[in-house]
Amino acid sequence: MKKPLLFLAVLILPLALLAQNNSQLPPSPAAVPAVPGAGSPQARRIRVAVFDFDYATVQSSSSALFGTDVDVGKGIADLLVRYLVKDGTYSVIERKALDKVLAEQNFSNSDRANPTSAARLGKLLGVDAIIVGSVTQFGSDTKNTNVGGGGGNWGGFGVGGVGHKNTKAIVGLDARIVDIDTAEILGVAEGHGESSRSSTSLLGGGGNWHGWGGGNVDFGDSNFQDTIIGEAVNTAVQQMTTEVIADNSKLHPRVVMVEGLVADVEGGQIILNVGAKAGLKVGDQLSIERVTKVIKDPTTGEVLRKLTSPIGIVEVTDVDANSSVCRIVSGEGFQVGDAAKTVTQ
Repeated sequence: MKKPLLFLAVLILPLALLAQNNSQLPPSPAAVPAVPGAGSPQARRIRVAVFDFDYATVQSSSSALFGTDVDVGKGIADLLVRYLVKDGTYSVIERKALDKVLAEQNFSNSDRANPTSAARLGKLLGVDAIIVGSVTQFGSDTKNTNVGGGGGNWGGFGVGGVGHKNTKAIVGLDARIVDIDTAEILGVAEGHGESSRSSTSLLGGGGNWHGWGGGNVDFGDSNFQDTIIGEAVNTAVQQMTTEVIADNSKLHPRVVMVEGLVADVEGGQIILNVGAKAGLKVGDQLSIERVTKVIKDPTTGEVLRKLTSPIGIVEVTDVDANSSVCRIVSGEGFQVGDAAKTVTQ
């Protein structure tokens, strides 16, 4: 009886000492409760704008397919936006904001795939990067085959032969992620989709799909995606979306120092002489300060420092290329000539 008790004591004693030592150690980082607001703030998502894809090289084949000139590039871009928003890795700018800037800057279809032109507009949109691309393939590879009977050819069937038509839709896409400051291509993505069926057309099998309106096709429409060309489009865009998402580690949020002046004070609105070109966007907040003293180098007269006193905080509610409208968040007594400053991402 004594031996089992002695053996049990030998086992328990080291465990008790280990527990005592662990109780004296500081808690592990995972065990320390998080303090709201402590530490560095979580980095925001990368903001991107997706421009309509260039489809000049496939315009004739797409027109032949639909019977009219359909903006295939817009349809591709809209579907890419849909999948990017659903994934959530990027923050994608709204279509209305994009269209507004494109109209104001007279952005032409010929500039769709031009990284330099698109990067310039990206600054006005307040994004970190823009996505441009091209539709490289959009059409069919349809062949008529003949089995048995007399000789046949691609266009018809010999006497007694059995005809069979195989229809294949092919879609190819190429996208580039462009830095808006340097127009450097930060990442590339490709998409390739194929779909084939027997004895039907590229637009066949679409159920209740009723076509298009205004020269556009909703490539996200479920009935369109049931067609052969729709299946190929969907496969290509999903593949391209995956590669665009995989490139997110190559992008970083832009940090811009913006400095301007109060140009006008009208009731509760403050007008600044800086706008989207300087990097401002709706929602940014700026500190309004008044210069109280200018310190100059006594030898050269060069301004060494400007001493200021805070007046208040304003928030941008509307912005164009060279100015912005702000609402007052705090403070009073704003005057024309007051300095406006912010560090914005």
